[in-house]
Amino acid sequence: MKNKLPGFKTIFQNYFLSGIYLNKTTHGDILSEAITSIRNVPPLPYIFGTDVNGPKYYKKSGCAQFPTLYDLEFNNIYWQTLRTCNGTFYFYGAYFDDRERVSKGPTLRILSMMDRIEPTVKTYCQIWFQGEQKPVFSRMQGYRFMWNRKWGNFKQNILQPYLLSCVVPRSHFGQVPDSVSVVEHRCDSAKNNLRVLYSEPRKKENFAVCVKGLDYLNDDLSIRLVEWIELLGILGVGKIYFYEFSVHPNISKVLRYYEQTGKIDVTPITLPGNQPNEPISRNIYLHKKVVHKRQNELIPYNDCLYRNIYNYHFIALLDIDEIIMSRTGLNWKELIMGIRKNATPSKKPVASYCFRNVYFFDDIKSELQDLVGTPNYMHMLQHVHRSRNHTAAGRFEKCFHDPEIVSSLHNHFATSCLTGHCKRYPVLTDIAQMQHYRADCARGVKDCSGQYRSSTILDPTIWHYRVELKLRAEKVLRELRFLI
Repeated sequence: MKNKLPGFKTIFQNYFLSGIYLNKTTHGDILSEAITSIRNVPPLPYIFGTDVNGPKYYKKSGCAQFPTLYDLEFNNIYWQTLRTCNGTFYFYGAYFDDRERVSKGPTLRILSMMDRIEPTVKTYCQIWFQGEQKPVFSRMQGYRFMWNRKWGNFKQNILQPYLLSCVVPRSHFGQVPDSVSVVEHRCDSAKNNLRVLYSEPRKKENFAVCVKGLDYLNDDLSIRLVEWIELLGILGVGKIYFYEFSVHPNISKVLRYYEQTGKIDVTPITLPGNQPNEPISRNIYLHKKVVHKRQNELIPYNDCLYRNIYNYHFIALLDIDEIIMSRTGLNWKELIMGIRKNATPSKKPVASYCFRNVYFFDDIKSELQDLVGTPNYMHMLQHVHRSRNHTAAGRFEKCFHDPEIVSSLHNHFATSCLTGHCKRYPVLTDIAQMQHYRADCARGVKDCSGQYRSSTILDPTIWHYRVELKLRAEKVLRELRFLI
């Protein structure tokens, strides 16, 4: 690599290795290419897209200088770093939270992984506002652990997921910061600077779905993905938010198609720290290191939550082989209206409406005459036999989460709420269920054969949507030239 730029080593290493370097031949071309790419990096403030040294109104000397682009310590493209006397933070995103139930006033939430359990190091937020020459300071209120020690990996030096919080000083209530840096000592020169994400409250849509980082390097699930996206559209989902590691070219083709329609949003993501990010190595790692995988998943799930806390009435976290289904053919809005209408009144608001998991195994395919006219490539429509037993309440369920209440999410439930205890409402299985289409039971199920495979029943609930789903999916598949 001939054209090295002095002082630019850290960021360019990351960008060259990620394939963004396009054989530019001059320093100016490299800088232009890098800045264009950097403007699309989610955590980085927009200001770096025009001036790598930061805006002119920020003071350049004294306590807490605004970091230039050259000062920032990047990690694996989408992460920024803070090295402290007791461990290292990797920051993914910062969000402005002024929801009504936030008790201490407007607060900055920062998603992070740290290589320590129960960190005690004191840190500060340097908060930068438009037009002001110096930052305002806020001491970190604490590190909310988004994992449970009982789930494993509760060890020092293994990256752990945390939600950090800094309260905006009262002097700046009513203002939204440009960016925030996290430092160990108040006047430190920061090595990180995160754009503060905030979507102003507006008229809410009903439902969003968040999908963890897709890692289907060799598996072509493109047709199944089209069926799933179209079914969610029929059920009334406003938008699906995907995170993407590496996927099969046909899946990529599907994602790019739906991005253009505005029905989905796709955010590229990497693993922080020393975890592998070369696609083949990462694919093996995520399949073998399951607990590490689960810990990392909490970052995109909660990023999706905080990007959308003002945009939707409910947020659901689903995998692409899962669907929450009304037993009587209702869409999600009709379903939740009925549930809330008939729910027993409670003094504490419900944070999550949760649906029991039931398996539709891949190798149990119906041979019913009713399948005539149902294309054999439509996986869910073809699989209408399920296990007789649902998994136990609280096990593998998925929920509609109320973003006015929840403050952090796990794959299956809310882990913290602005109301204190997270009130969960279990939806009866004769009203709705979470249909799970997979080859076998999830990891952790001790007796899959005895409990779930030994007794199956016909359950054609999905056929309520069969005609419309078939038409919509076929249209997309022909446009993608997956069907001729």
